[in-house]
Amino acid sequence: MVKLDSEKIILELLEGGNVANKLPSYEPRQAQLDLLELIIKSFNEDAFCMAEAGTGVGKSFAYLLPVMHFAQAAKQLSGNKHPSGSKTPKPVVISTATITLQQQLYEKDIPLVSSSMDGEIKTVLMKGRGNYICIRRLEDVLLEPPLDKQEYDELKKIDSWAKTAVKAGFINGGKSELPFMPSDSVWAYVCCESDLCLGNHCSFKENCFIIKLRKEASNANIIVVNHHLLFADLSVRSQGAGYENAVILPAFDRLVIDEAHTIEHAATSFFSAEFSRIGIFHHLGKLLNKRRANYRGLLVKLFAILPPDNDILNEIAEIIDNVRKRAEELDEYALEICANEGLYRLSPLIDESFLKRGLFPHLKALRKQILKLTDTIRGVTESLDEEQVYHSAAWETRTIIRRFESITETIDAFCKYKKFENDVLWIERKRSSKDTSFSRNWAVFTRTPLDLAPKLKESVFSPNKTVVCVSATLALNEDFSFWAKSCGITDLPKRCVLSGCFPSPFPYSSAVLLAVPVDAPLPDETGYQEFINKAAGSLVSTAEGSTLVLFTSYQSLTAAYLETRDELNSFGIRCLKQGDDDRTRLLNNFVTDIKSCLFATNSFWEGVDAPGDTLKMVIICRLPFRTPDDPVLEARCEAIQKKGGNPFMELSLPLSVMKFKQGFGRLMRRSGDKGVVIVLDGRILKKSYGKLFLQSLPETKTSFDCFNNIIVDIENFLYS
Repeated sequence: MVKLDSEKIILELLEGGNVANKLPSYEPRQAQLDLLELIIKSFNEDAFCMAEAGTGVGKSFAYLLPVMHFAQAAKQLSGNKHPSGSKTPKPVVISTATITLQQQLYEKDIPLVSSSMDGEIKTVLMKGRGNYICIRRLEDVLLEPPLDKQEYDELKKIDSWAKTAVKAGFINGGKSELPFMPSDSVWAYVCCESDLCLGNHCSFKENCFIIKLRKEASNANIIVVNHHLLFADLSVRSQGAGYENAVILPAFDRLVIDEAHTIEHAATSFFSAEFSRIGIFHHLGKLLNKRRANYRGLLVKLFAILPPDNDILNEIAEIIDNVRKRAEELDEYALEICANEGLYRLSPLIDESFLKRGLFPHLKALRKQILKLTDTIRGVTESLDEEQVYHSAAWETRTIIRRFESITETIDAFCKYKKFENDVLWIERKRSSKDTSFSRNWAVFTRTPLDLAPKLKESVFSPNKTVVCVSATLALNEDFSFWAKSCGITDLPKRCVLSGCFPSPFPYSSAVLLAVPVDAPLPDETGYQEFINKAAGSLVSTAEGSTLVLFTSYQSLTAAYLETRDELNSFGIRCLKQGDDDRTRLLNNFVTDIKSCLFATNSFWEGVDAPGDTLKMVIICRLPFRTPDDPVLEARCEAIQKKGGNPFMELSLPLSVMKFKQGFGRLMRRSGDKGVVIVLDGRILKKSYGKLFLQSLPETKTSFDCFNNIIVDIENFLYS
């Protein structure tokens, strides 16, 4: 059994240590050393670890050192031969929230630590299949190219690059390696998809980028993934693939989760199911579509290897038309019942007779036609011989049939929603960002677990010996109970669970001013939006730009932006608004222009890294309570109330405090940063629960005064 030498590893991060000497700007950080010691203990005791590490602690090095020493020791202990028969012992998996963080670990941090150690530690970076080229799909689409010339030209460029990559022996055939950024529509033609993969039956397997990558991963000591890929793997394992075999990732039992506060969100997509008219039309179009007078699609290719039978093809074409009609009718009805609220949840409190008169008949009509389609096509595929079964058209056709069968299962759950007490089922209106007219709206039917804790317990924690969860926001006033319960850790009483809070070394007490105007109207009072509009303009102009304005409502955001834009532009301040461009370009424009401000909501409460004069002020317009019509939150609140609990105190408030901490954390990104966080929601001072928000923050300078006096305090703080 591997045992890490705590004293030896800690010395590497002390002044004069192997790793410390290689850091370009080394600073001794006690919080980092304490975090390092806790993580070492987690590996030595086969424990779970929950660690909240403030900005600037240096958490990546605090977990990389134990991970790399453990991987090296395990390799040496096994003599490069694991008892299971694999060439190497099980790897340690590190999962991050984003591909960007993956790249930083793999290209910068891991090589730095590795260079200070003796012996080779093999590390592999793995992304989701959708990031890689499938050579078979690329060849197929070139044989039947899209009619759009621009798309065809892109495909030819991808093909040229892929041939060069194969010839050169590249392991990665990733989207990020391409010399240009392909359009989403073109990439969808050629990217890898798990259920479309022919595996060993593929004629292109010798040059397959995914197979090469997995071979590399099977011999790795450390694998760096993102949460999306991690849960793609874990969801398959939890559905029966098991934890001792290679699935998407090799088998592993030591896991580090960075940005762990996001894992519940990441897991949701893999333990949920959804369908929509848009998705159904996409699948139907791949099966069969008519261009001018001719049919195209998988079924045309499939029938090309079978005896001619125009009657059955025409029959399938008619059924496909019926599926389209039923999907269209269901979509129109669903949009009507979503009405102005934009969503409709099926709950025990609604009038079921209303559903029986309208929604259920539409759902059942669609289900009937889909089943007719799948049965008819399956009758065709059953006549294929052993060689034809693995023809690409046959394989992809069966894949789409399985996807349709999954849709019928979701439809069935909606029709029998009362039997699915542990699921939340709802319909939500979506609208295209390119066209907001009603004709561009569509409805999405979603089924998701009411409580993800059992799923996370079963897939993340129970199977693994060590799981280290690190984030800047996991605890509420140094108490991990809320997060631990939501992830199922509290239901593992026989396992050792370690935890600790490691404060940021940044000088918040002198470098940050926290301000709250005492004369601001409360959010439910008349004049609140007008106050936000005027306050935002005054505050941004006082900071001369360099401001992130955070909202909880896009409607409120738009109102404030339109009210202040012209005035701020006249001062030479560039106003950026979420929704006007994609997230990456917006952030890049904001970071590179210190005379700019960004009006944003939702995802911008975290993941914004704008150090120095780029960001001198964060305006939090409203405490980030989730909207009461959030279907999952609503269902979970009802479940808490049913058990006699207090939904606000047990769920809504903790979630809001966690998000508030994320918003506050946007300001200080480097030790030399200085700035202001102003909260325009008076509830933080006037409501009894407001102290929980204040207590969650590090000690700062404060200005709790009338708005005009706060403006003066901000000017003195920023410019004196």
